[in-house]
Amino acid sequence: MTDPSPAVATAIEGELRLLDPAVRASADLLDTLLHPDFREIGSSGRLWVRDTIIAMLTAPGAPRPGPLTASRMRGEQLAADLVHLTFDTESRGRSSHRSSLWRLTENGWLLYFHQATPFVAESLSEV
Repeated sequence: MTDPSPAVATAIEGELRLLDPAVRASADLLDTLLHPDFREIGSSGRLWVRDTIIAMLTAPGAPRPGPLTASRMRGEQLAADLVHLTFDTESRGRSSHRSSLWRLTENGWLLYFHQATPFVAESLSEV
C-alpha cells in the first residue's frame, strides 16, 4: 500500500481530530475544521448544518457518545481541492460506515460534507 498524498493525509488528520471528545466539545476547535457550508447526514438520518451541529455538540449537558474508534480509513484525492474519506466507527457497541468530503480553502482543508450510516458488525463484508 502506498502512502497517502499530502492532501489525503491532512484530511485524515482532520477527521481523527473530529473524533476527539475535546475537539467535539469546543466551538472554537470545530470552527477551525468545519467548512462554512458544512452539511451532515447523521446516523439517525437527521440533516445537520454547521451552526446547528456546533451548537448541539458544545451545549452544556450535551450527550457525549464516548470514545469513537475509527477503522478501515482510506482516502482518495478527487481533485486538487477535494478529498473523499471513507471509514468505520464504533462507539458503545454502535457501528457506522462514514463518508466525508474535505475541501481546500484559503483557511486550509475543511470538512465540507459528512454522512454516517449505521450497520451491524456481523454483516460487514467487502464488496
